Amino acid sequence: MKTSAVRGTAVEPPVEPPVEPPVQVSVAAVPAPASGSPSQGLLRLLDWRVRFAALGLVWGFSFLFMKVGNEAFAPLQVTLGRMVFGTAVLATAVAVKRERLPRGRRNWLHLFVAAFLLNSLPFTLFATAEQTIPSMLAGICNAATPLFSMLVSLVALSEDRPSRQRFAGVGLGFAGVLTVLGAWQGFAGQDPKGTMMALAAAISYAVGWAYVRRTLSGSGSSNLAMSASQLMLGTLQLLLVTPFFTSMPSSYPAKSVLSVLALGALGTGMAFLVQYGLVAEKGPTIGSMVTYLIPIVATAAGVLLLGESLSWNEPVGAAVILVGAALTQRRPKGARA
Repeated sequence: MKTSAVRGTAVEPPVEPPVEPPVQVSVAAVPAPASGSPSQGLLRLLDWRVRFAALGLVWGFSFLFMKVGNEAFAPLQVTLGRMVFGTAVLATAVAVKRERLPRGRRNWLHLFVAAFLLNSLPFTLFATAEQTIPSMLAGICNAATPLFSMLVSLVALSEDRPSRQRFAGVGLGFAGVLTVLGAWQGFAGQDPKGTMMALAAAISYAVGWAYVRRTLSGSGSSNLAMSASQLMLGTLQLLLVTPFFTSMPSSYPAKSVLSVLALGALGTGMAFLVQYGLVAEKGPTIGSMVTYLIPIVATAAGVLLLGESLSWNEPVGAAVILVGAALTQRRPKGARA
């Protein structure tokens, strides 16, 4: 989520917030580390603000990493590499902490669906979209995830009560999307197919989050174990599909290989672990606010490092989207988060 697996997204449930999270996380259920535990000692080494900024940077740069990975590999291969390296990081963390993987066929079936909606599908859609649209536009489209999440929750989650403020946020957010796309000039300069793919990825995150909330809440397993399991299933899905739709790369340039490695190990694996600790220490509200850094970082990285052109309507539209997204996340006092 954008995280971030059970971006992880994102967000947020097992994997990364309503963001590129690469792996999406059920921030509300993350337990605080025990007093005096090694993880708590590590948390003290870095102020939470530093980790918050680092998380925004990593998830924002994920769109640049996908763009560079696409230079040598097919989008499915970029996504597969991302999943493999992300799974390796989370599996290692599970082994070190001796977490128990989820049990029960029903849980694994729900995790399989969650892996498709929160990882395999949106990651592939974003990577494919970036073949024809700038990485910064993909990052801005990712910021629309909270808007779609509210609309999906109204249909799928009966406990979510709409309010005038939240509806206003949706309307404002979609006005921002139209501003980014330059609707008044017939969407000139943007590839419609690529843009729709990026927006479809954001919708997939929203549907995935609603699905996880309905099916995996209270599963009894830790978020770390659920996230690792979800990523493993997503990796399996891509391993089964990728060979039939891609051919072996003709070369393996270091720049693209390192980008895919960073996308998986940092943007999907380590980012989830950082968010896990951040939410445990500061709570889900702070953990979810990283969503608003992602399009800023993605835009800056695209312009400064990839030479992507920036028109006035893109940053203005992105700001409007973020304001709308913030309004959709606000609930009346006393409402259940």
